[in-house]
Amino acid sequence: MSRQRFAGQVMVISGAAQGIGRRVAELAGAEGARLALVDRADLIHEVVGELCEQGLEAIALQADLEAWEGAEGALSRAVEHYGRVDILINNVGGAINFKPFTEFTDAEISAEITRSLMPTLWCCRAALPTMVEQGSGVIVNVSSAATRGIHRIPYSAAKGGINAITASLAFEYAEHGIRVVATAPGGTEAPPRRISRGTPEPRNERERAWFKAHIDQTRQSCLMGRYGSLDEMAAPILFLASAEASYITGNVLPVAGGDQG
Repeated sequence: MSRQRFAGQVMVISGAAQGIGRRVAELAGAEGARLALVDRADLIHEVVGELCEQGLEAIALQADLEAWEGAEGALSRAVEHYGRVDILINNVGGAINFKPFTEFTDAEISAEITRSLMPTLWCCRAALPTMVEQGSGVIVNVSSAATRGIHRIPYSAAKGGINAITASLAFEYAEHGIRVVATAPGGTEAPPRRISRGTPEPRNERERAWFKAHIDQTRQSCLMGRYGSLDEMAAPILFLASAEASYITGNVLPVAGGDQG
């Protein structure tokens, strides 16, 4: 086991301004990764500043990954700066609304898919040409145990799409020396979000009950009966990204205390 698993490797992490993405960046940087951190929030510049003060190598790439232009621009800037991309961590996503499926409007459904599926699809498309040219690369997608859950069906559908992308890209790009894998986190304990996901406040008792139901279901589906920590979510991502997982591709690893998602 090497404490410098990522020495000299260029790692692009999306959704890196807070939560799991930021913790992955902190731990990967401590193990030698050269970081390109992507987020659409201004906060990403503050995060990169803090990491650089700790002696880590990192650049901030502010981009909206829900659009192809944002993903293409971010990956192009990473390659321009570092000359290559060895590892891509696709971490953008997150449910916005929590309610029975028939209560979602068409606009809300589209927003969930755009938020939790398209950034991964676009970033894979943007990173693969460089990885193919190199003849090597690792993509780690962050899916969710919520592919089997209630009151966030559009989000579940988006994360099911992440699982399909992972399996199919692994088939298609193995011959180019590229591994594609994923984790499926369950409920995660994290500091309060500095940038909101846009989830509206419940307006009445019925909406509060809808939100509580998805929380209760998440805990009940977890054999360990608790949420995981940021470190417990980041460690499997970094394992899959490392050479220690060199014979693993196309798999989705549940990280949810026994909930298989």
